[in-house]
Parts: sequence; structure tokens; C-alpha cells
Amino acid sequence: MQNHAQGSPARQPGRAAFAAFVGTTIEWYDFYIYAMASALIFNKLFFPQGDPFYATLASFGTFAVGFFARPFGGLIFGHLGDRVGRKKALVATLAIMGIGTVGIGFLPTYASVGALAPTLLVVLRIAQGIAIGGEWGGAVLMAGEHAPQRKRTFLASFAQLGSPAGLILALLAFKTVGHLPRETLMGWGWRLPFLASAVLLVIGVFIRASVSESPAFTAAIEREKPARLPIVDVLRNAWGTVLLCLGANVIGVAGAWFVNTFMLSFTTQTLGLNREMILDCLFVVAFIHFFNQLLSGWIAQRVGPVKFLAWAAGLAMLSPYPMFALVSTGRPVAIIIGIGIAVVCMSGSYAVMAGLMTDAFDVRYRYSAISLSYQCCAALAGGLTPLIGTVLAHAWPGQWWPLALFYSSLAAVSLVCLIGLQWKKSSYRASAPVAVPE
Repeated sequence: MQNHAQGSPARQPGRAAFAAFVGTTIEWYDFYIYAMASALIFNKLFFPQGDPFYATLASFGTFAVGFFARPFGGLIFGHLGDRVGRKKALVATLAIMGIGTVGIGFLPTYASVGALAPTLLVVLRIAQGIAIGGEWGGAVLMAGEHAPQRKRTFLASFAQLGSPAGLILALLAFKTVGHLPRETLMGWGWRLPFLASAVLLVIGVFIRASVSESPAFTAAIEREKPARLPIVDVLRNAWGTVLLCLGANVIGVAGAWFVNTFMLSFTTQTLGLNREMILDCLFVVAFIHFFNQLLSGWIAQRVGPVKFLAWAAGLAMLSPYPMFALVSTGRPVAIIIGIGIAVVCMSGSYAVMAGLMTDAFDVRYRYSAISLSYQCCAALAGGLTPLIGTVLAHAWPGQWWPLALFYSSLAAVSLVCLIGLQWKKSSYRASAPVAVPE
């Protein structure tokens, strides 16, 4: 008899996709509230107050630390996921992220304990990075490996929906505490979004427990013993594909942090626009992001993921110019349209890469391979993007063209690597029943 908690096999693809969505939503909520706090609050509470530029740079530096920890999380949990199962690894990542985020909510500030405050902040940020580093690959595989081939691109994209959904929740949290008096917000109000993660953690673990182990993983370990060191097999057999997938992910990963983190700082601090108005605009854009990812997964399932991704990257190269031109007007509708243009191109790429990467590697080392590829991209492109944007804005005050060129270069990298993946598709080593993407 089927375990009642896990439901019938026919329902598992939908259940797995939903569980992946909920889990990544919680983890991205935790990650995004840190990103917003680093742009708006942490530079004032956790670092010495002098030149605002250097305080903001230091705050974004702690933000980047979480990205640099992500490849290590990918290696740790990729190893566990390829040896003992995707499900166990995912429960562990969710717990670590929740504990790290709630811990930030209890931290003392620089005014209370001096240099110990940013030190503890960095430690907990590393915990967040390790958790999200292990989360992404497992969530994508739980959704993609449960799905039949004809629905894999679409259902795997549900794991990616957690990013805009987490952003929506994070924006709601900060908009709510933003109504508090400034003294209250800077005193204890900023802690509430972090402490709320404890409730989300319980919900996420309960939902994850309802999903069975990946059928592709179960079939693989029944055929042969798991690899002793999956990462060694990755580096021996698929290092070229790992590098190409890393590059193909750049615009989806770095573009998201450029829009959602750097643009928040750029519009409020460089352009001097009202913080609440910008948060309102980003809130609307987050819904565009969410529904565009659903649409993108559906379209890519029909036209082919590589073809769709190439178009998305090409359009993303053009998108920063109307974005900055419209944002510079300072009008809310123009800001929403401008950022929305960039988000439509970027989020389409982000949604569809999940299914493409699921099909690109052998199931025996797939968790390790996609985690290494994606998380190294996150560390190099995502973590450095707000820092590079801040430096460019400081070096060319009042001019946005260097920022637009930087964004276009990110999209160009993805386009070139997608072309490389298309050339290399004949050497993909996807195991049955996973088919080579077209």
C-alpha cells in the first residue's frame, strides 16, 4: 500500500514540483531579506559610520560572502544528494537556512559590541550561503526527475519560481516594517522579517516530507552502487559541460541580483528616489517575474529550451538601455516598465535553465554537477554584481551607460555559452529516461 503521506505515484510529479516551489520560496525569502537589509539597513547598523559609500560597499561585501559560500554548499549537499538521496539533503538545507536567518534576527549591532557584530553577521551569512548552495540543485532535481520527459522543462521551472515568490514575500515583509517609525525600524523592526523565517521553516519541512525520493535516483542506485566521490566523476567526465552551463546561467543569476539588489541601492542612494516608492515598483515587477517564469517554462517546453534561451539572452543584451532610460525619469510607471523589460528577458532564462541542466548530466553525479555549475556562477557573477555596479556608479557619477554595458556583457556571456552547449549536445551523457534537450 502506498504511504498516505506521499500519495500515489501519478500525483508525485505535481507534488514534487509544488514542494520544490515552496522550499525554494522559503530559502529565497531568507536570502532576499538579507539582500534588502544589506542595501537599506546593515550599512547603518553593522559597520562604522563614516563615508556612506564605504559602509554600503562593506554591507554588499557581506552579501557577497554568502555567494562565495554557495559552491561549498553545492559540493557538500551535492555529494550527499548523489549518495544518500535528494530528499534528505533538501531537508538539511532548509533547516540550516532557517537557523541562520533566525540567528541574524537576534544579532547585536556595531553600536553594542563593535567589530563582533559584522563578524557574527558574516558567519551566519556563510551558513545561508552553504544552505542555498545545496538547496537549488536538489529542488531542481526533485521537480525535474519526477516529471515525465514531455513536461520536464515546465515542471523543473517550478523550482525557479521560488526566487520571485521569495522576493514578493521579502518585499511584503520590508514594506510592512517600513511603516514603523524610523527609530523603531532601526532599533528592532528590521529583525521581524528574519525572525518570521522560523514559521516558514516548519511549513517547508512538513511539505518536503510529503514527497517521495526521486525515481531517477532510486533507479540508479538499484542498478549500481552510488559513486564514492561524485564530484570526481563530474570533473573527469563533464567538466566542459559544467563550464558551459556556468556561463549560460550568468544572465539569469547575475541579472536577478542586478535588478533586485543593486537597482534598489542605485535608485535610492544614487538617484535619490523615495525608498517606499522603489519598493512598491519592485513589488509589482516581482509579480511580472513570477508569471513570466511560468509562461517561459510553458513556451520553452514547446519550442525547445536551447532555442528559447538563445532568444532570451539576445534580448537581454538590449534590455538595460530602455531600463535605465525609463528608471532615470523617476516616474513609478516608467520605472516598472523599464525594470519589467529587463526582468522579462532575465527571468525567462532563469526559469528554463533548470530543465536544460537536469538533462545535461548523468543521474549518478547530476546533483553534484548542476550544483557546482550553478553555484560557481552564483559566486562569480551573482555575488560580485552588486559590488561591481556600486563601483561603476561611483566611478561615473550621474551616468548609467557603464552600468548598461556591464549588464549587456553578462547576457553576451550567456549567449556564447548557450551556443557552446548546442555544439556539445551530442556528448551529453543523460541517463534513461532523461532525453537530450533539443
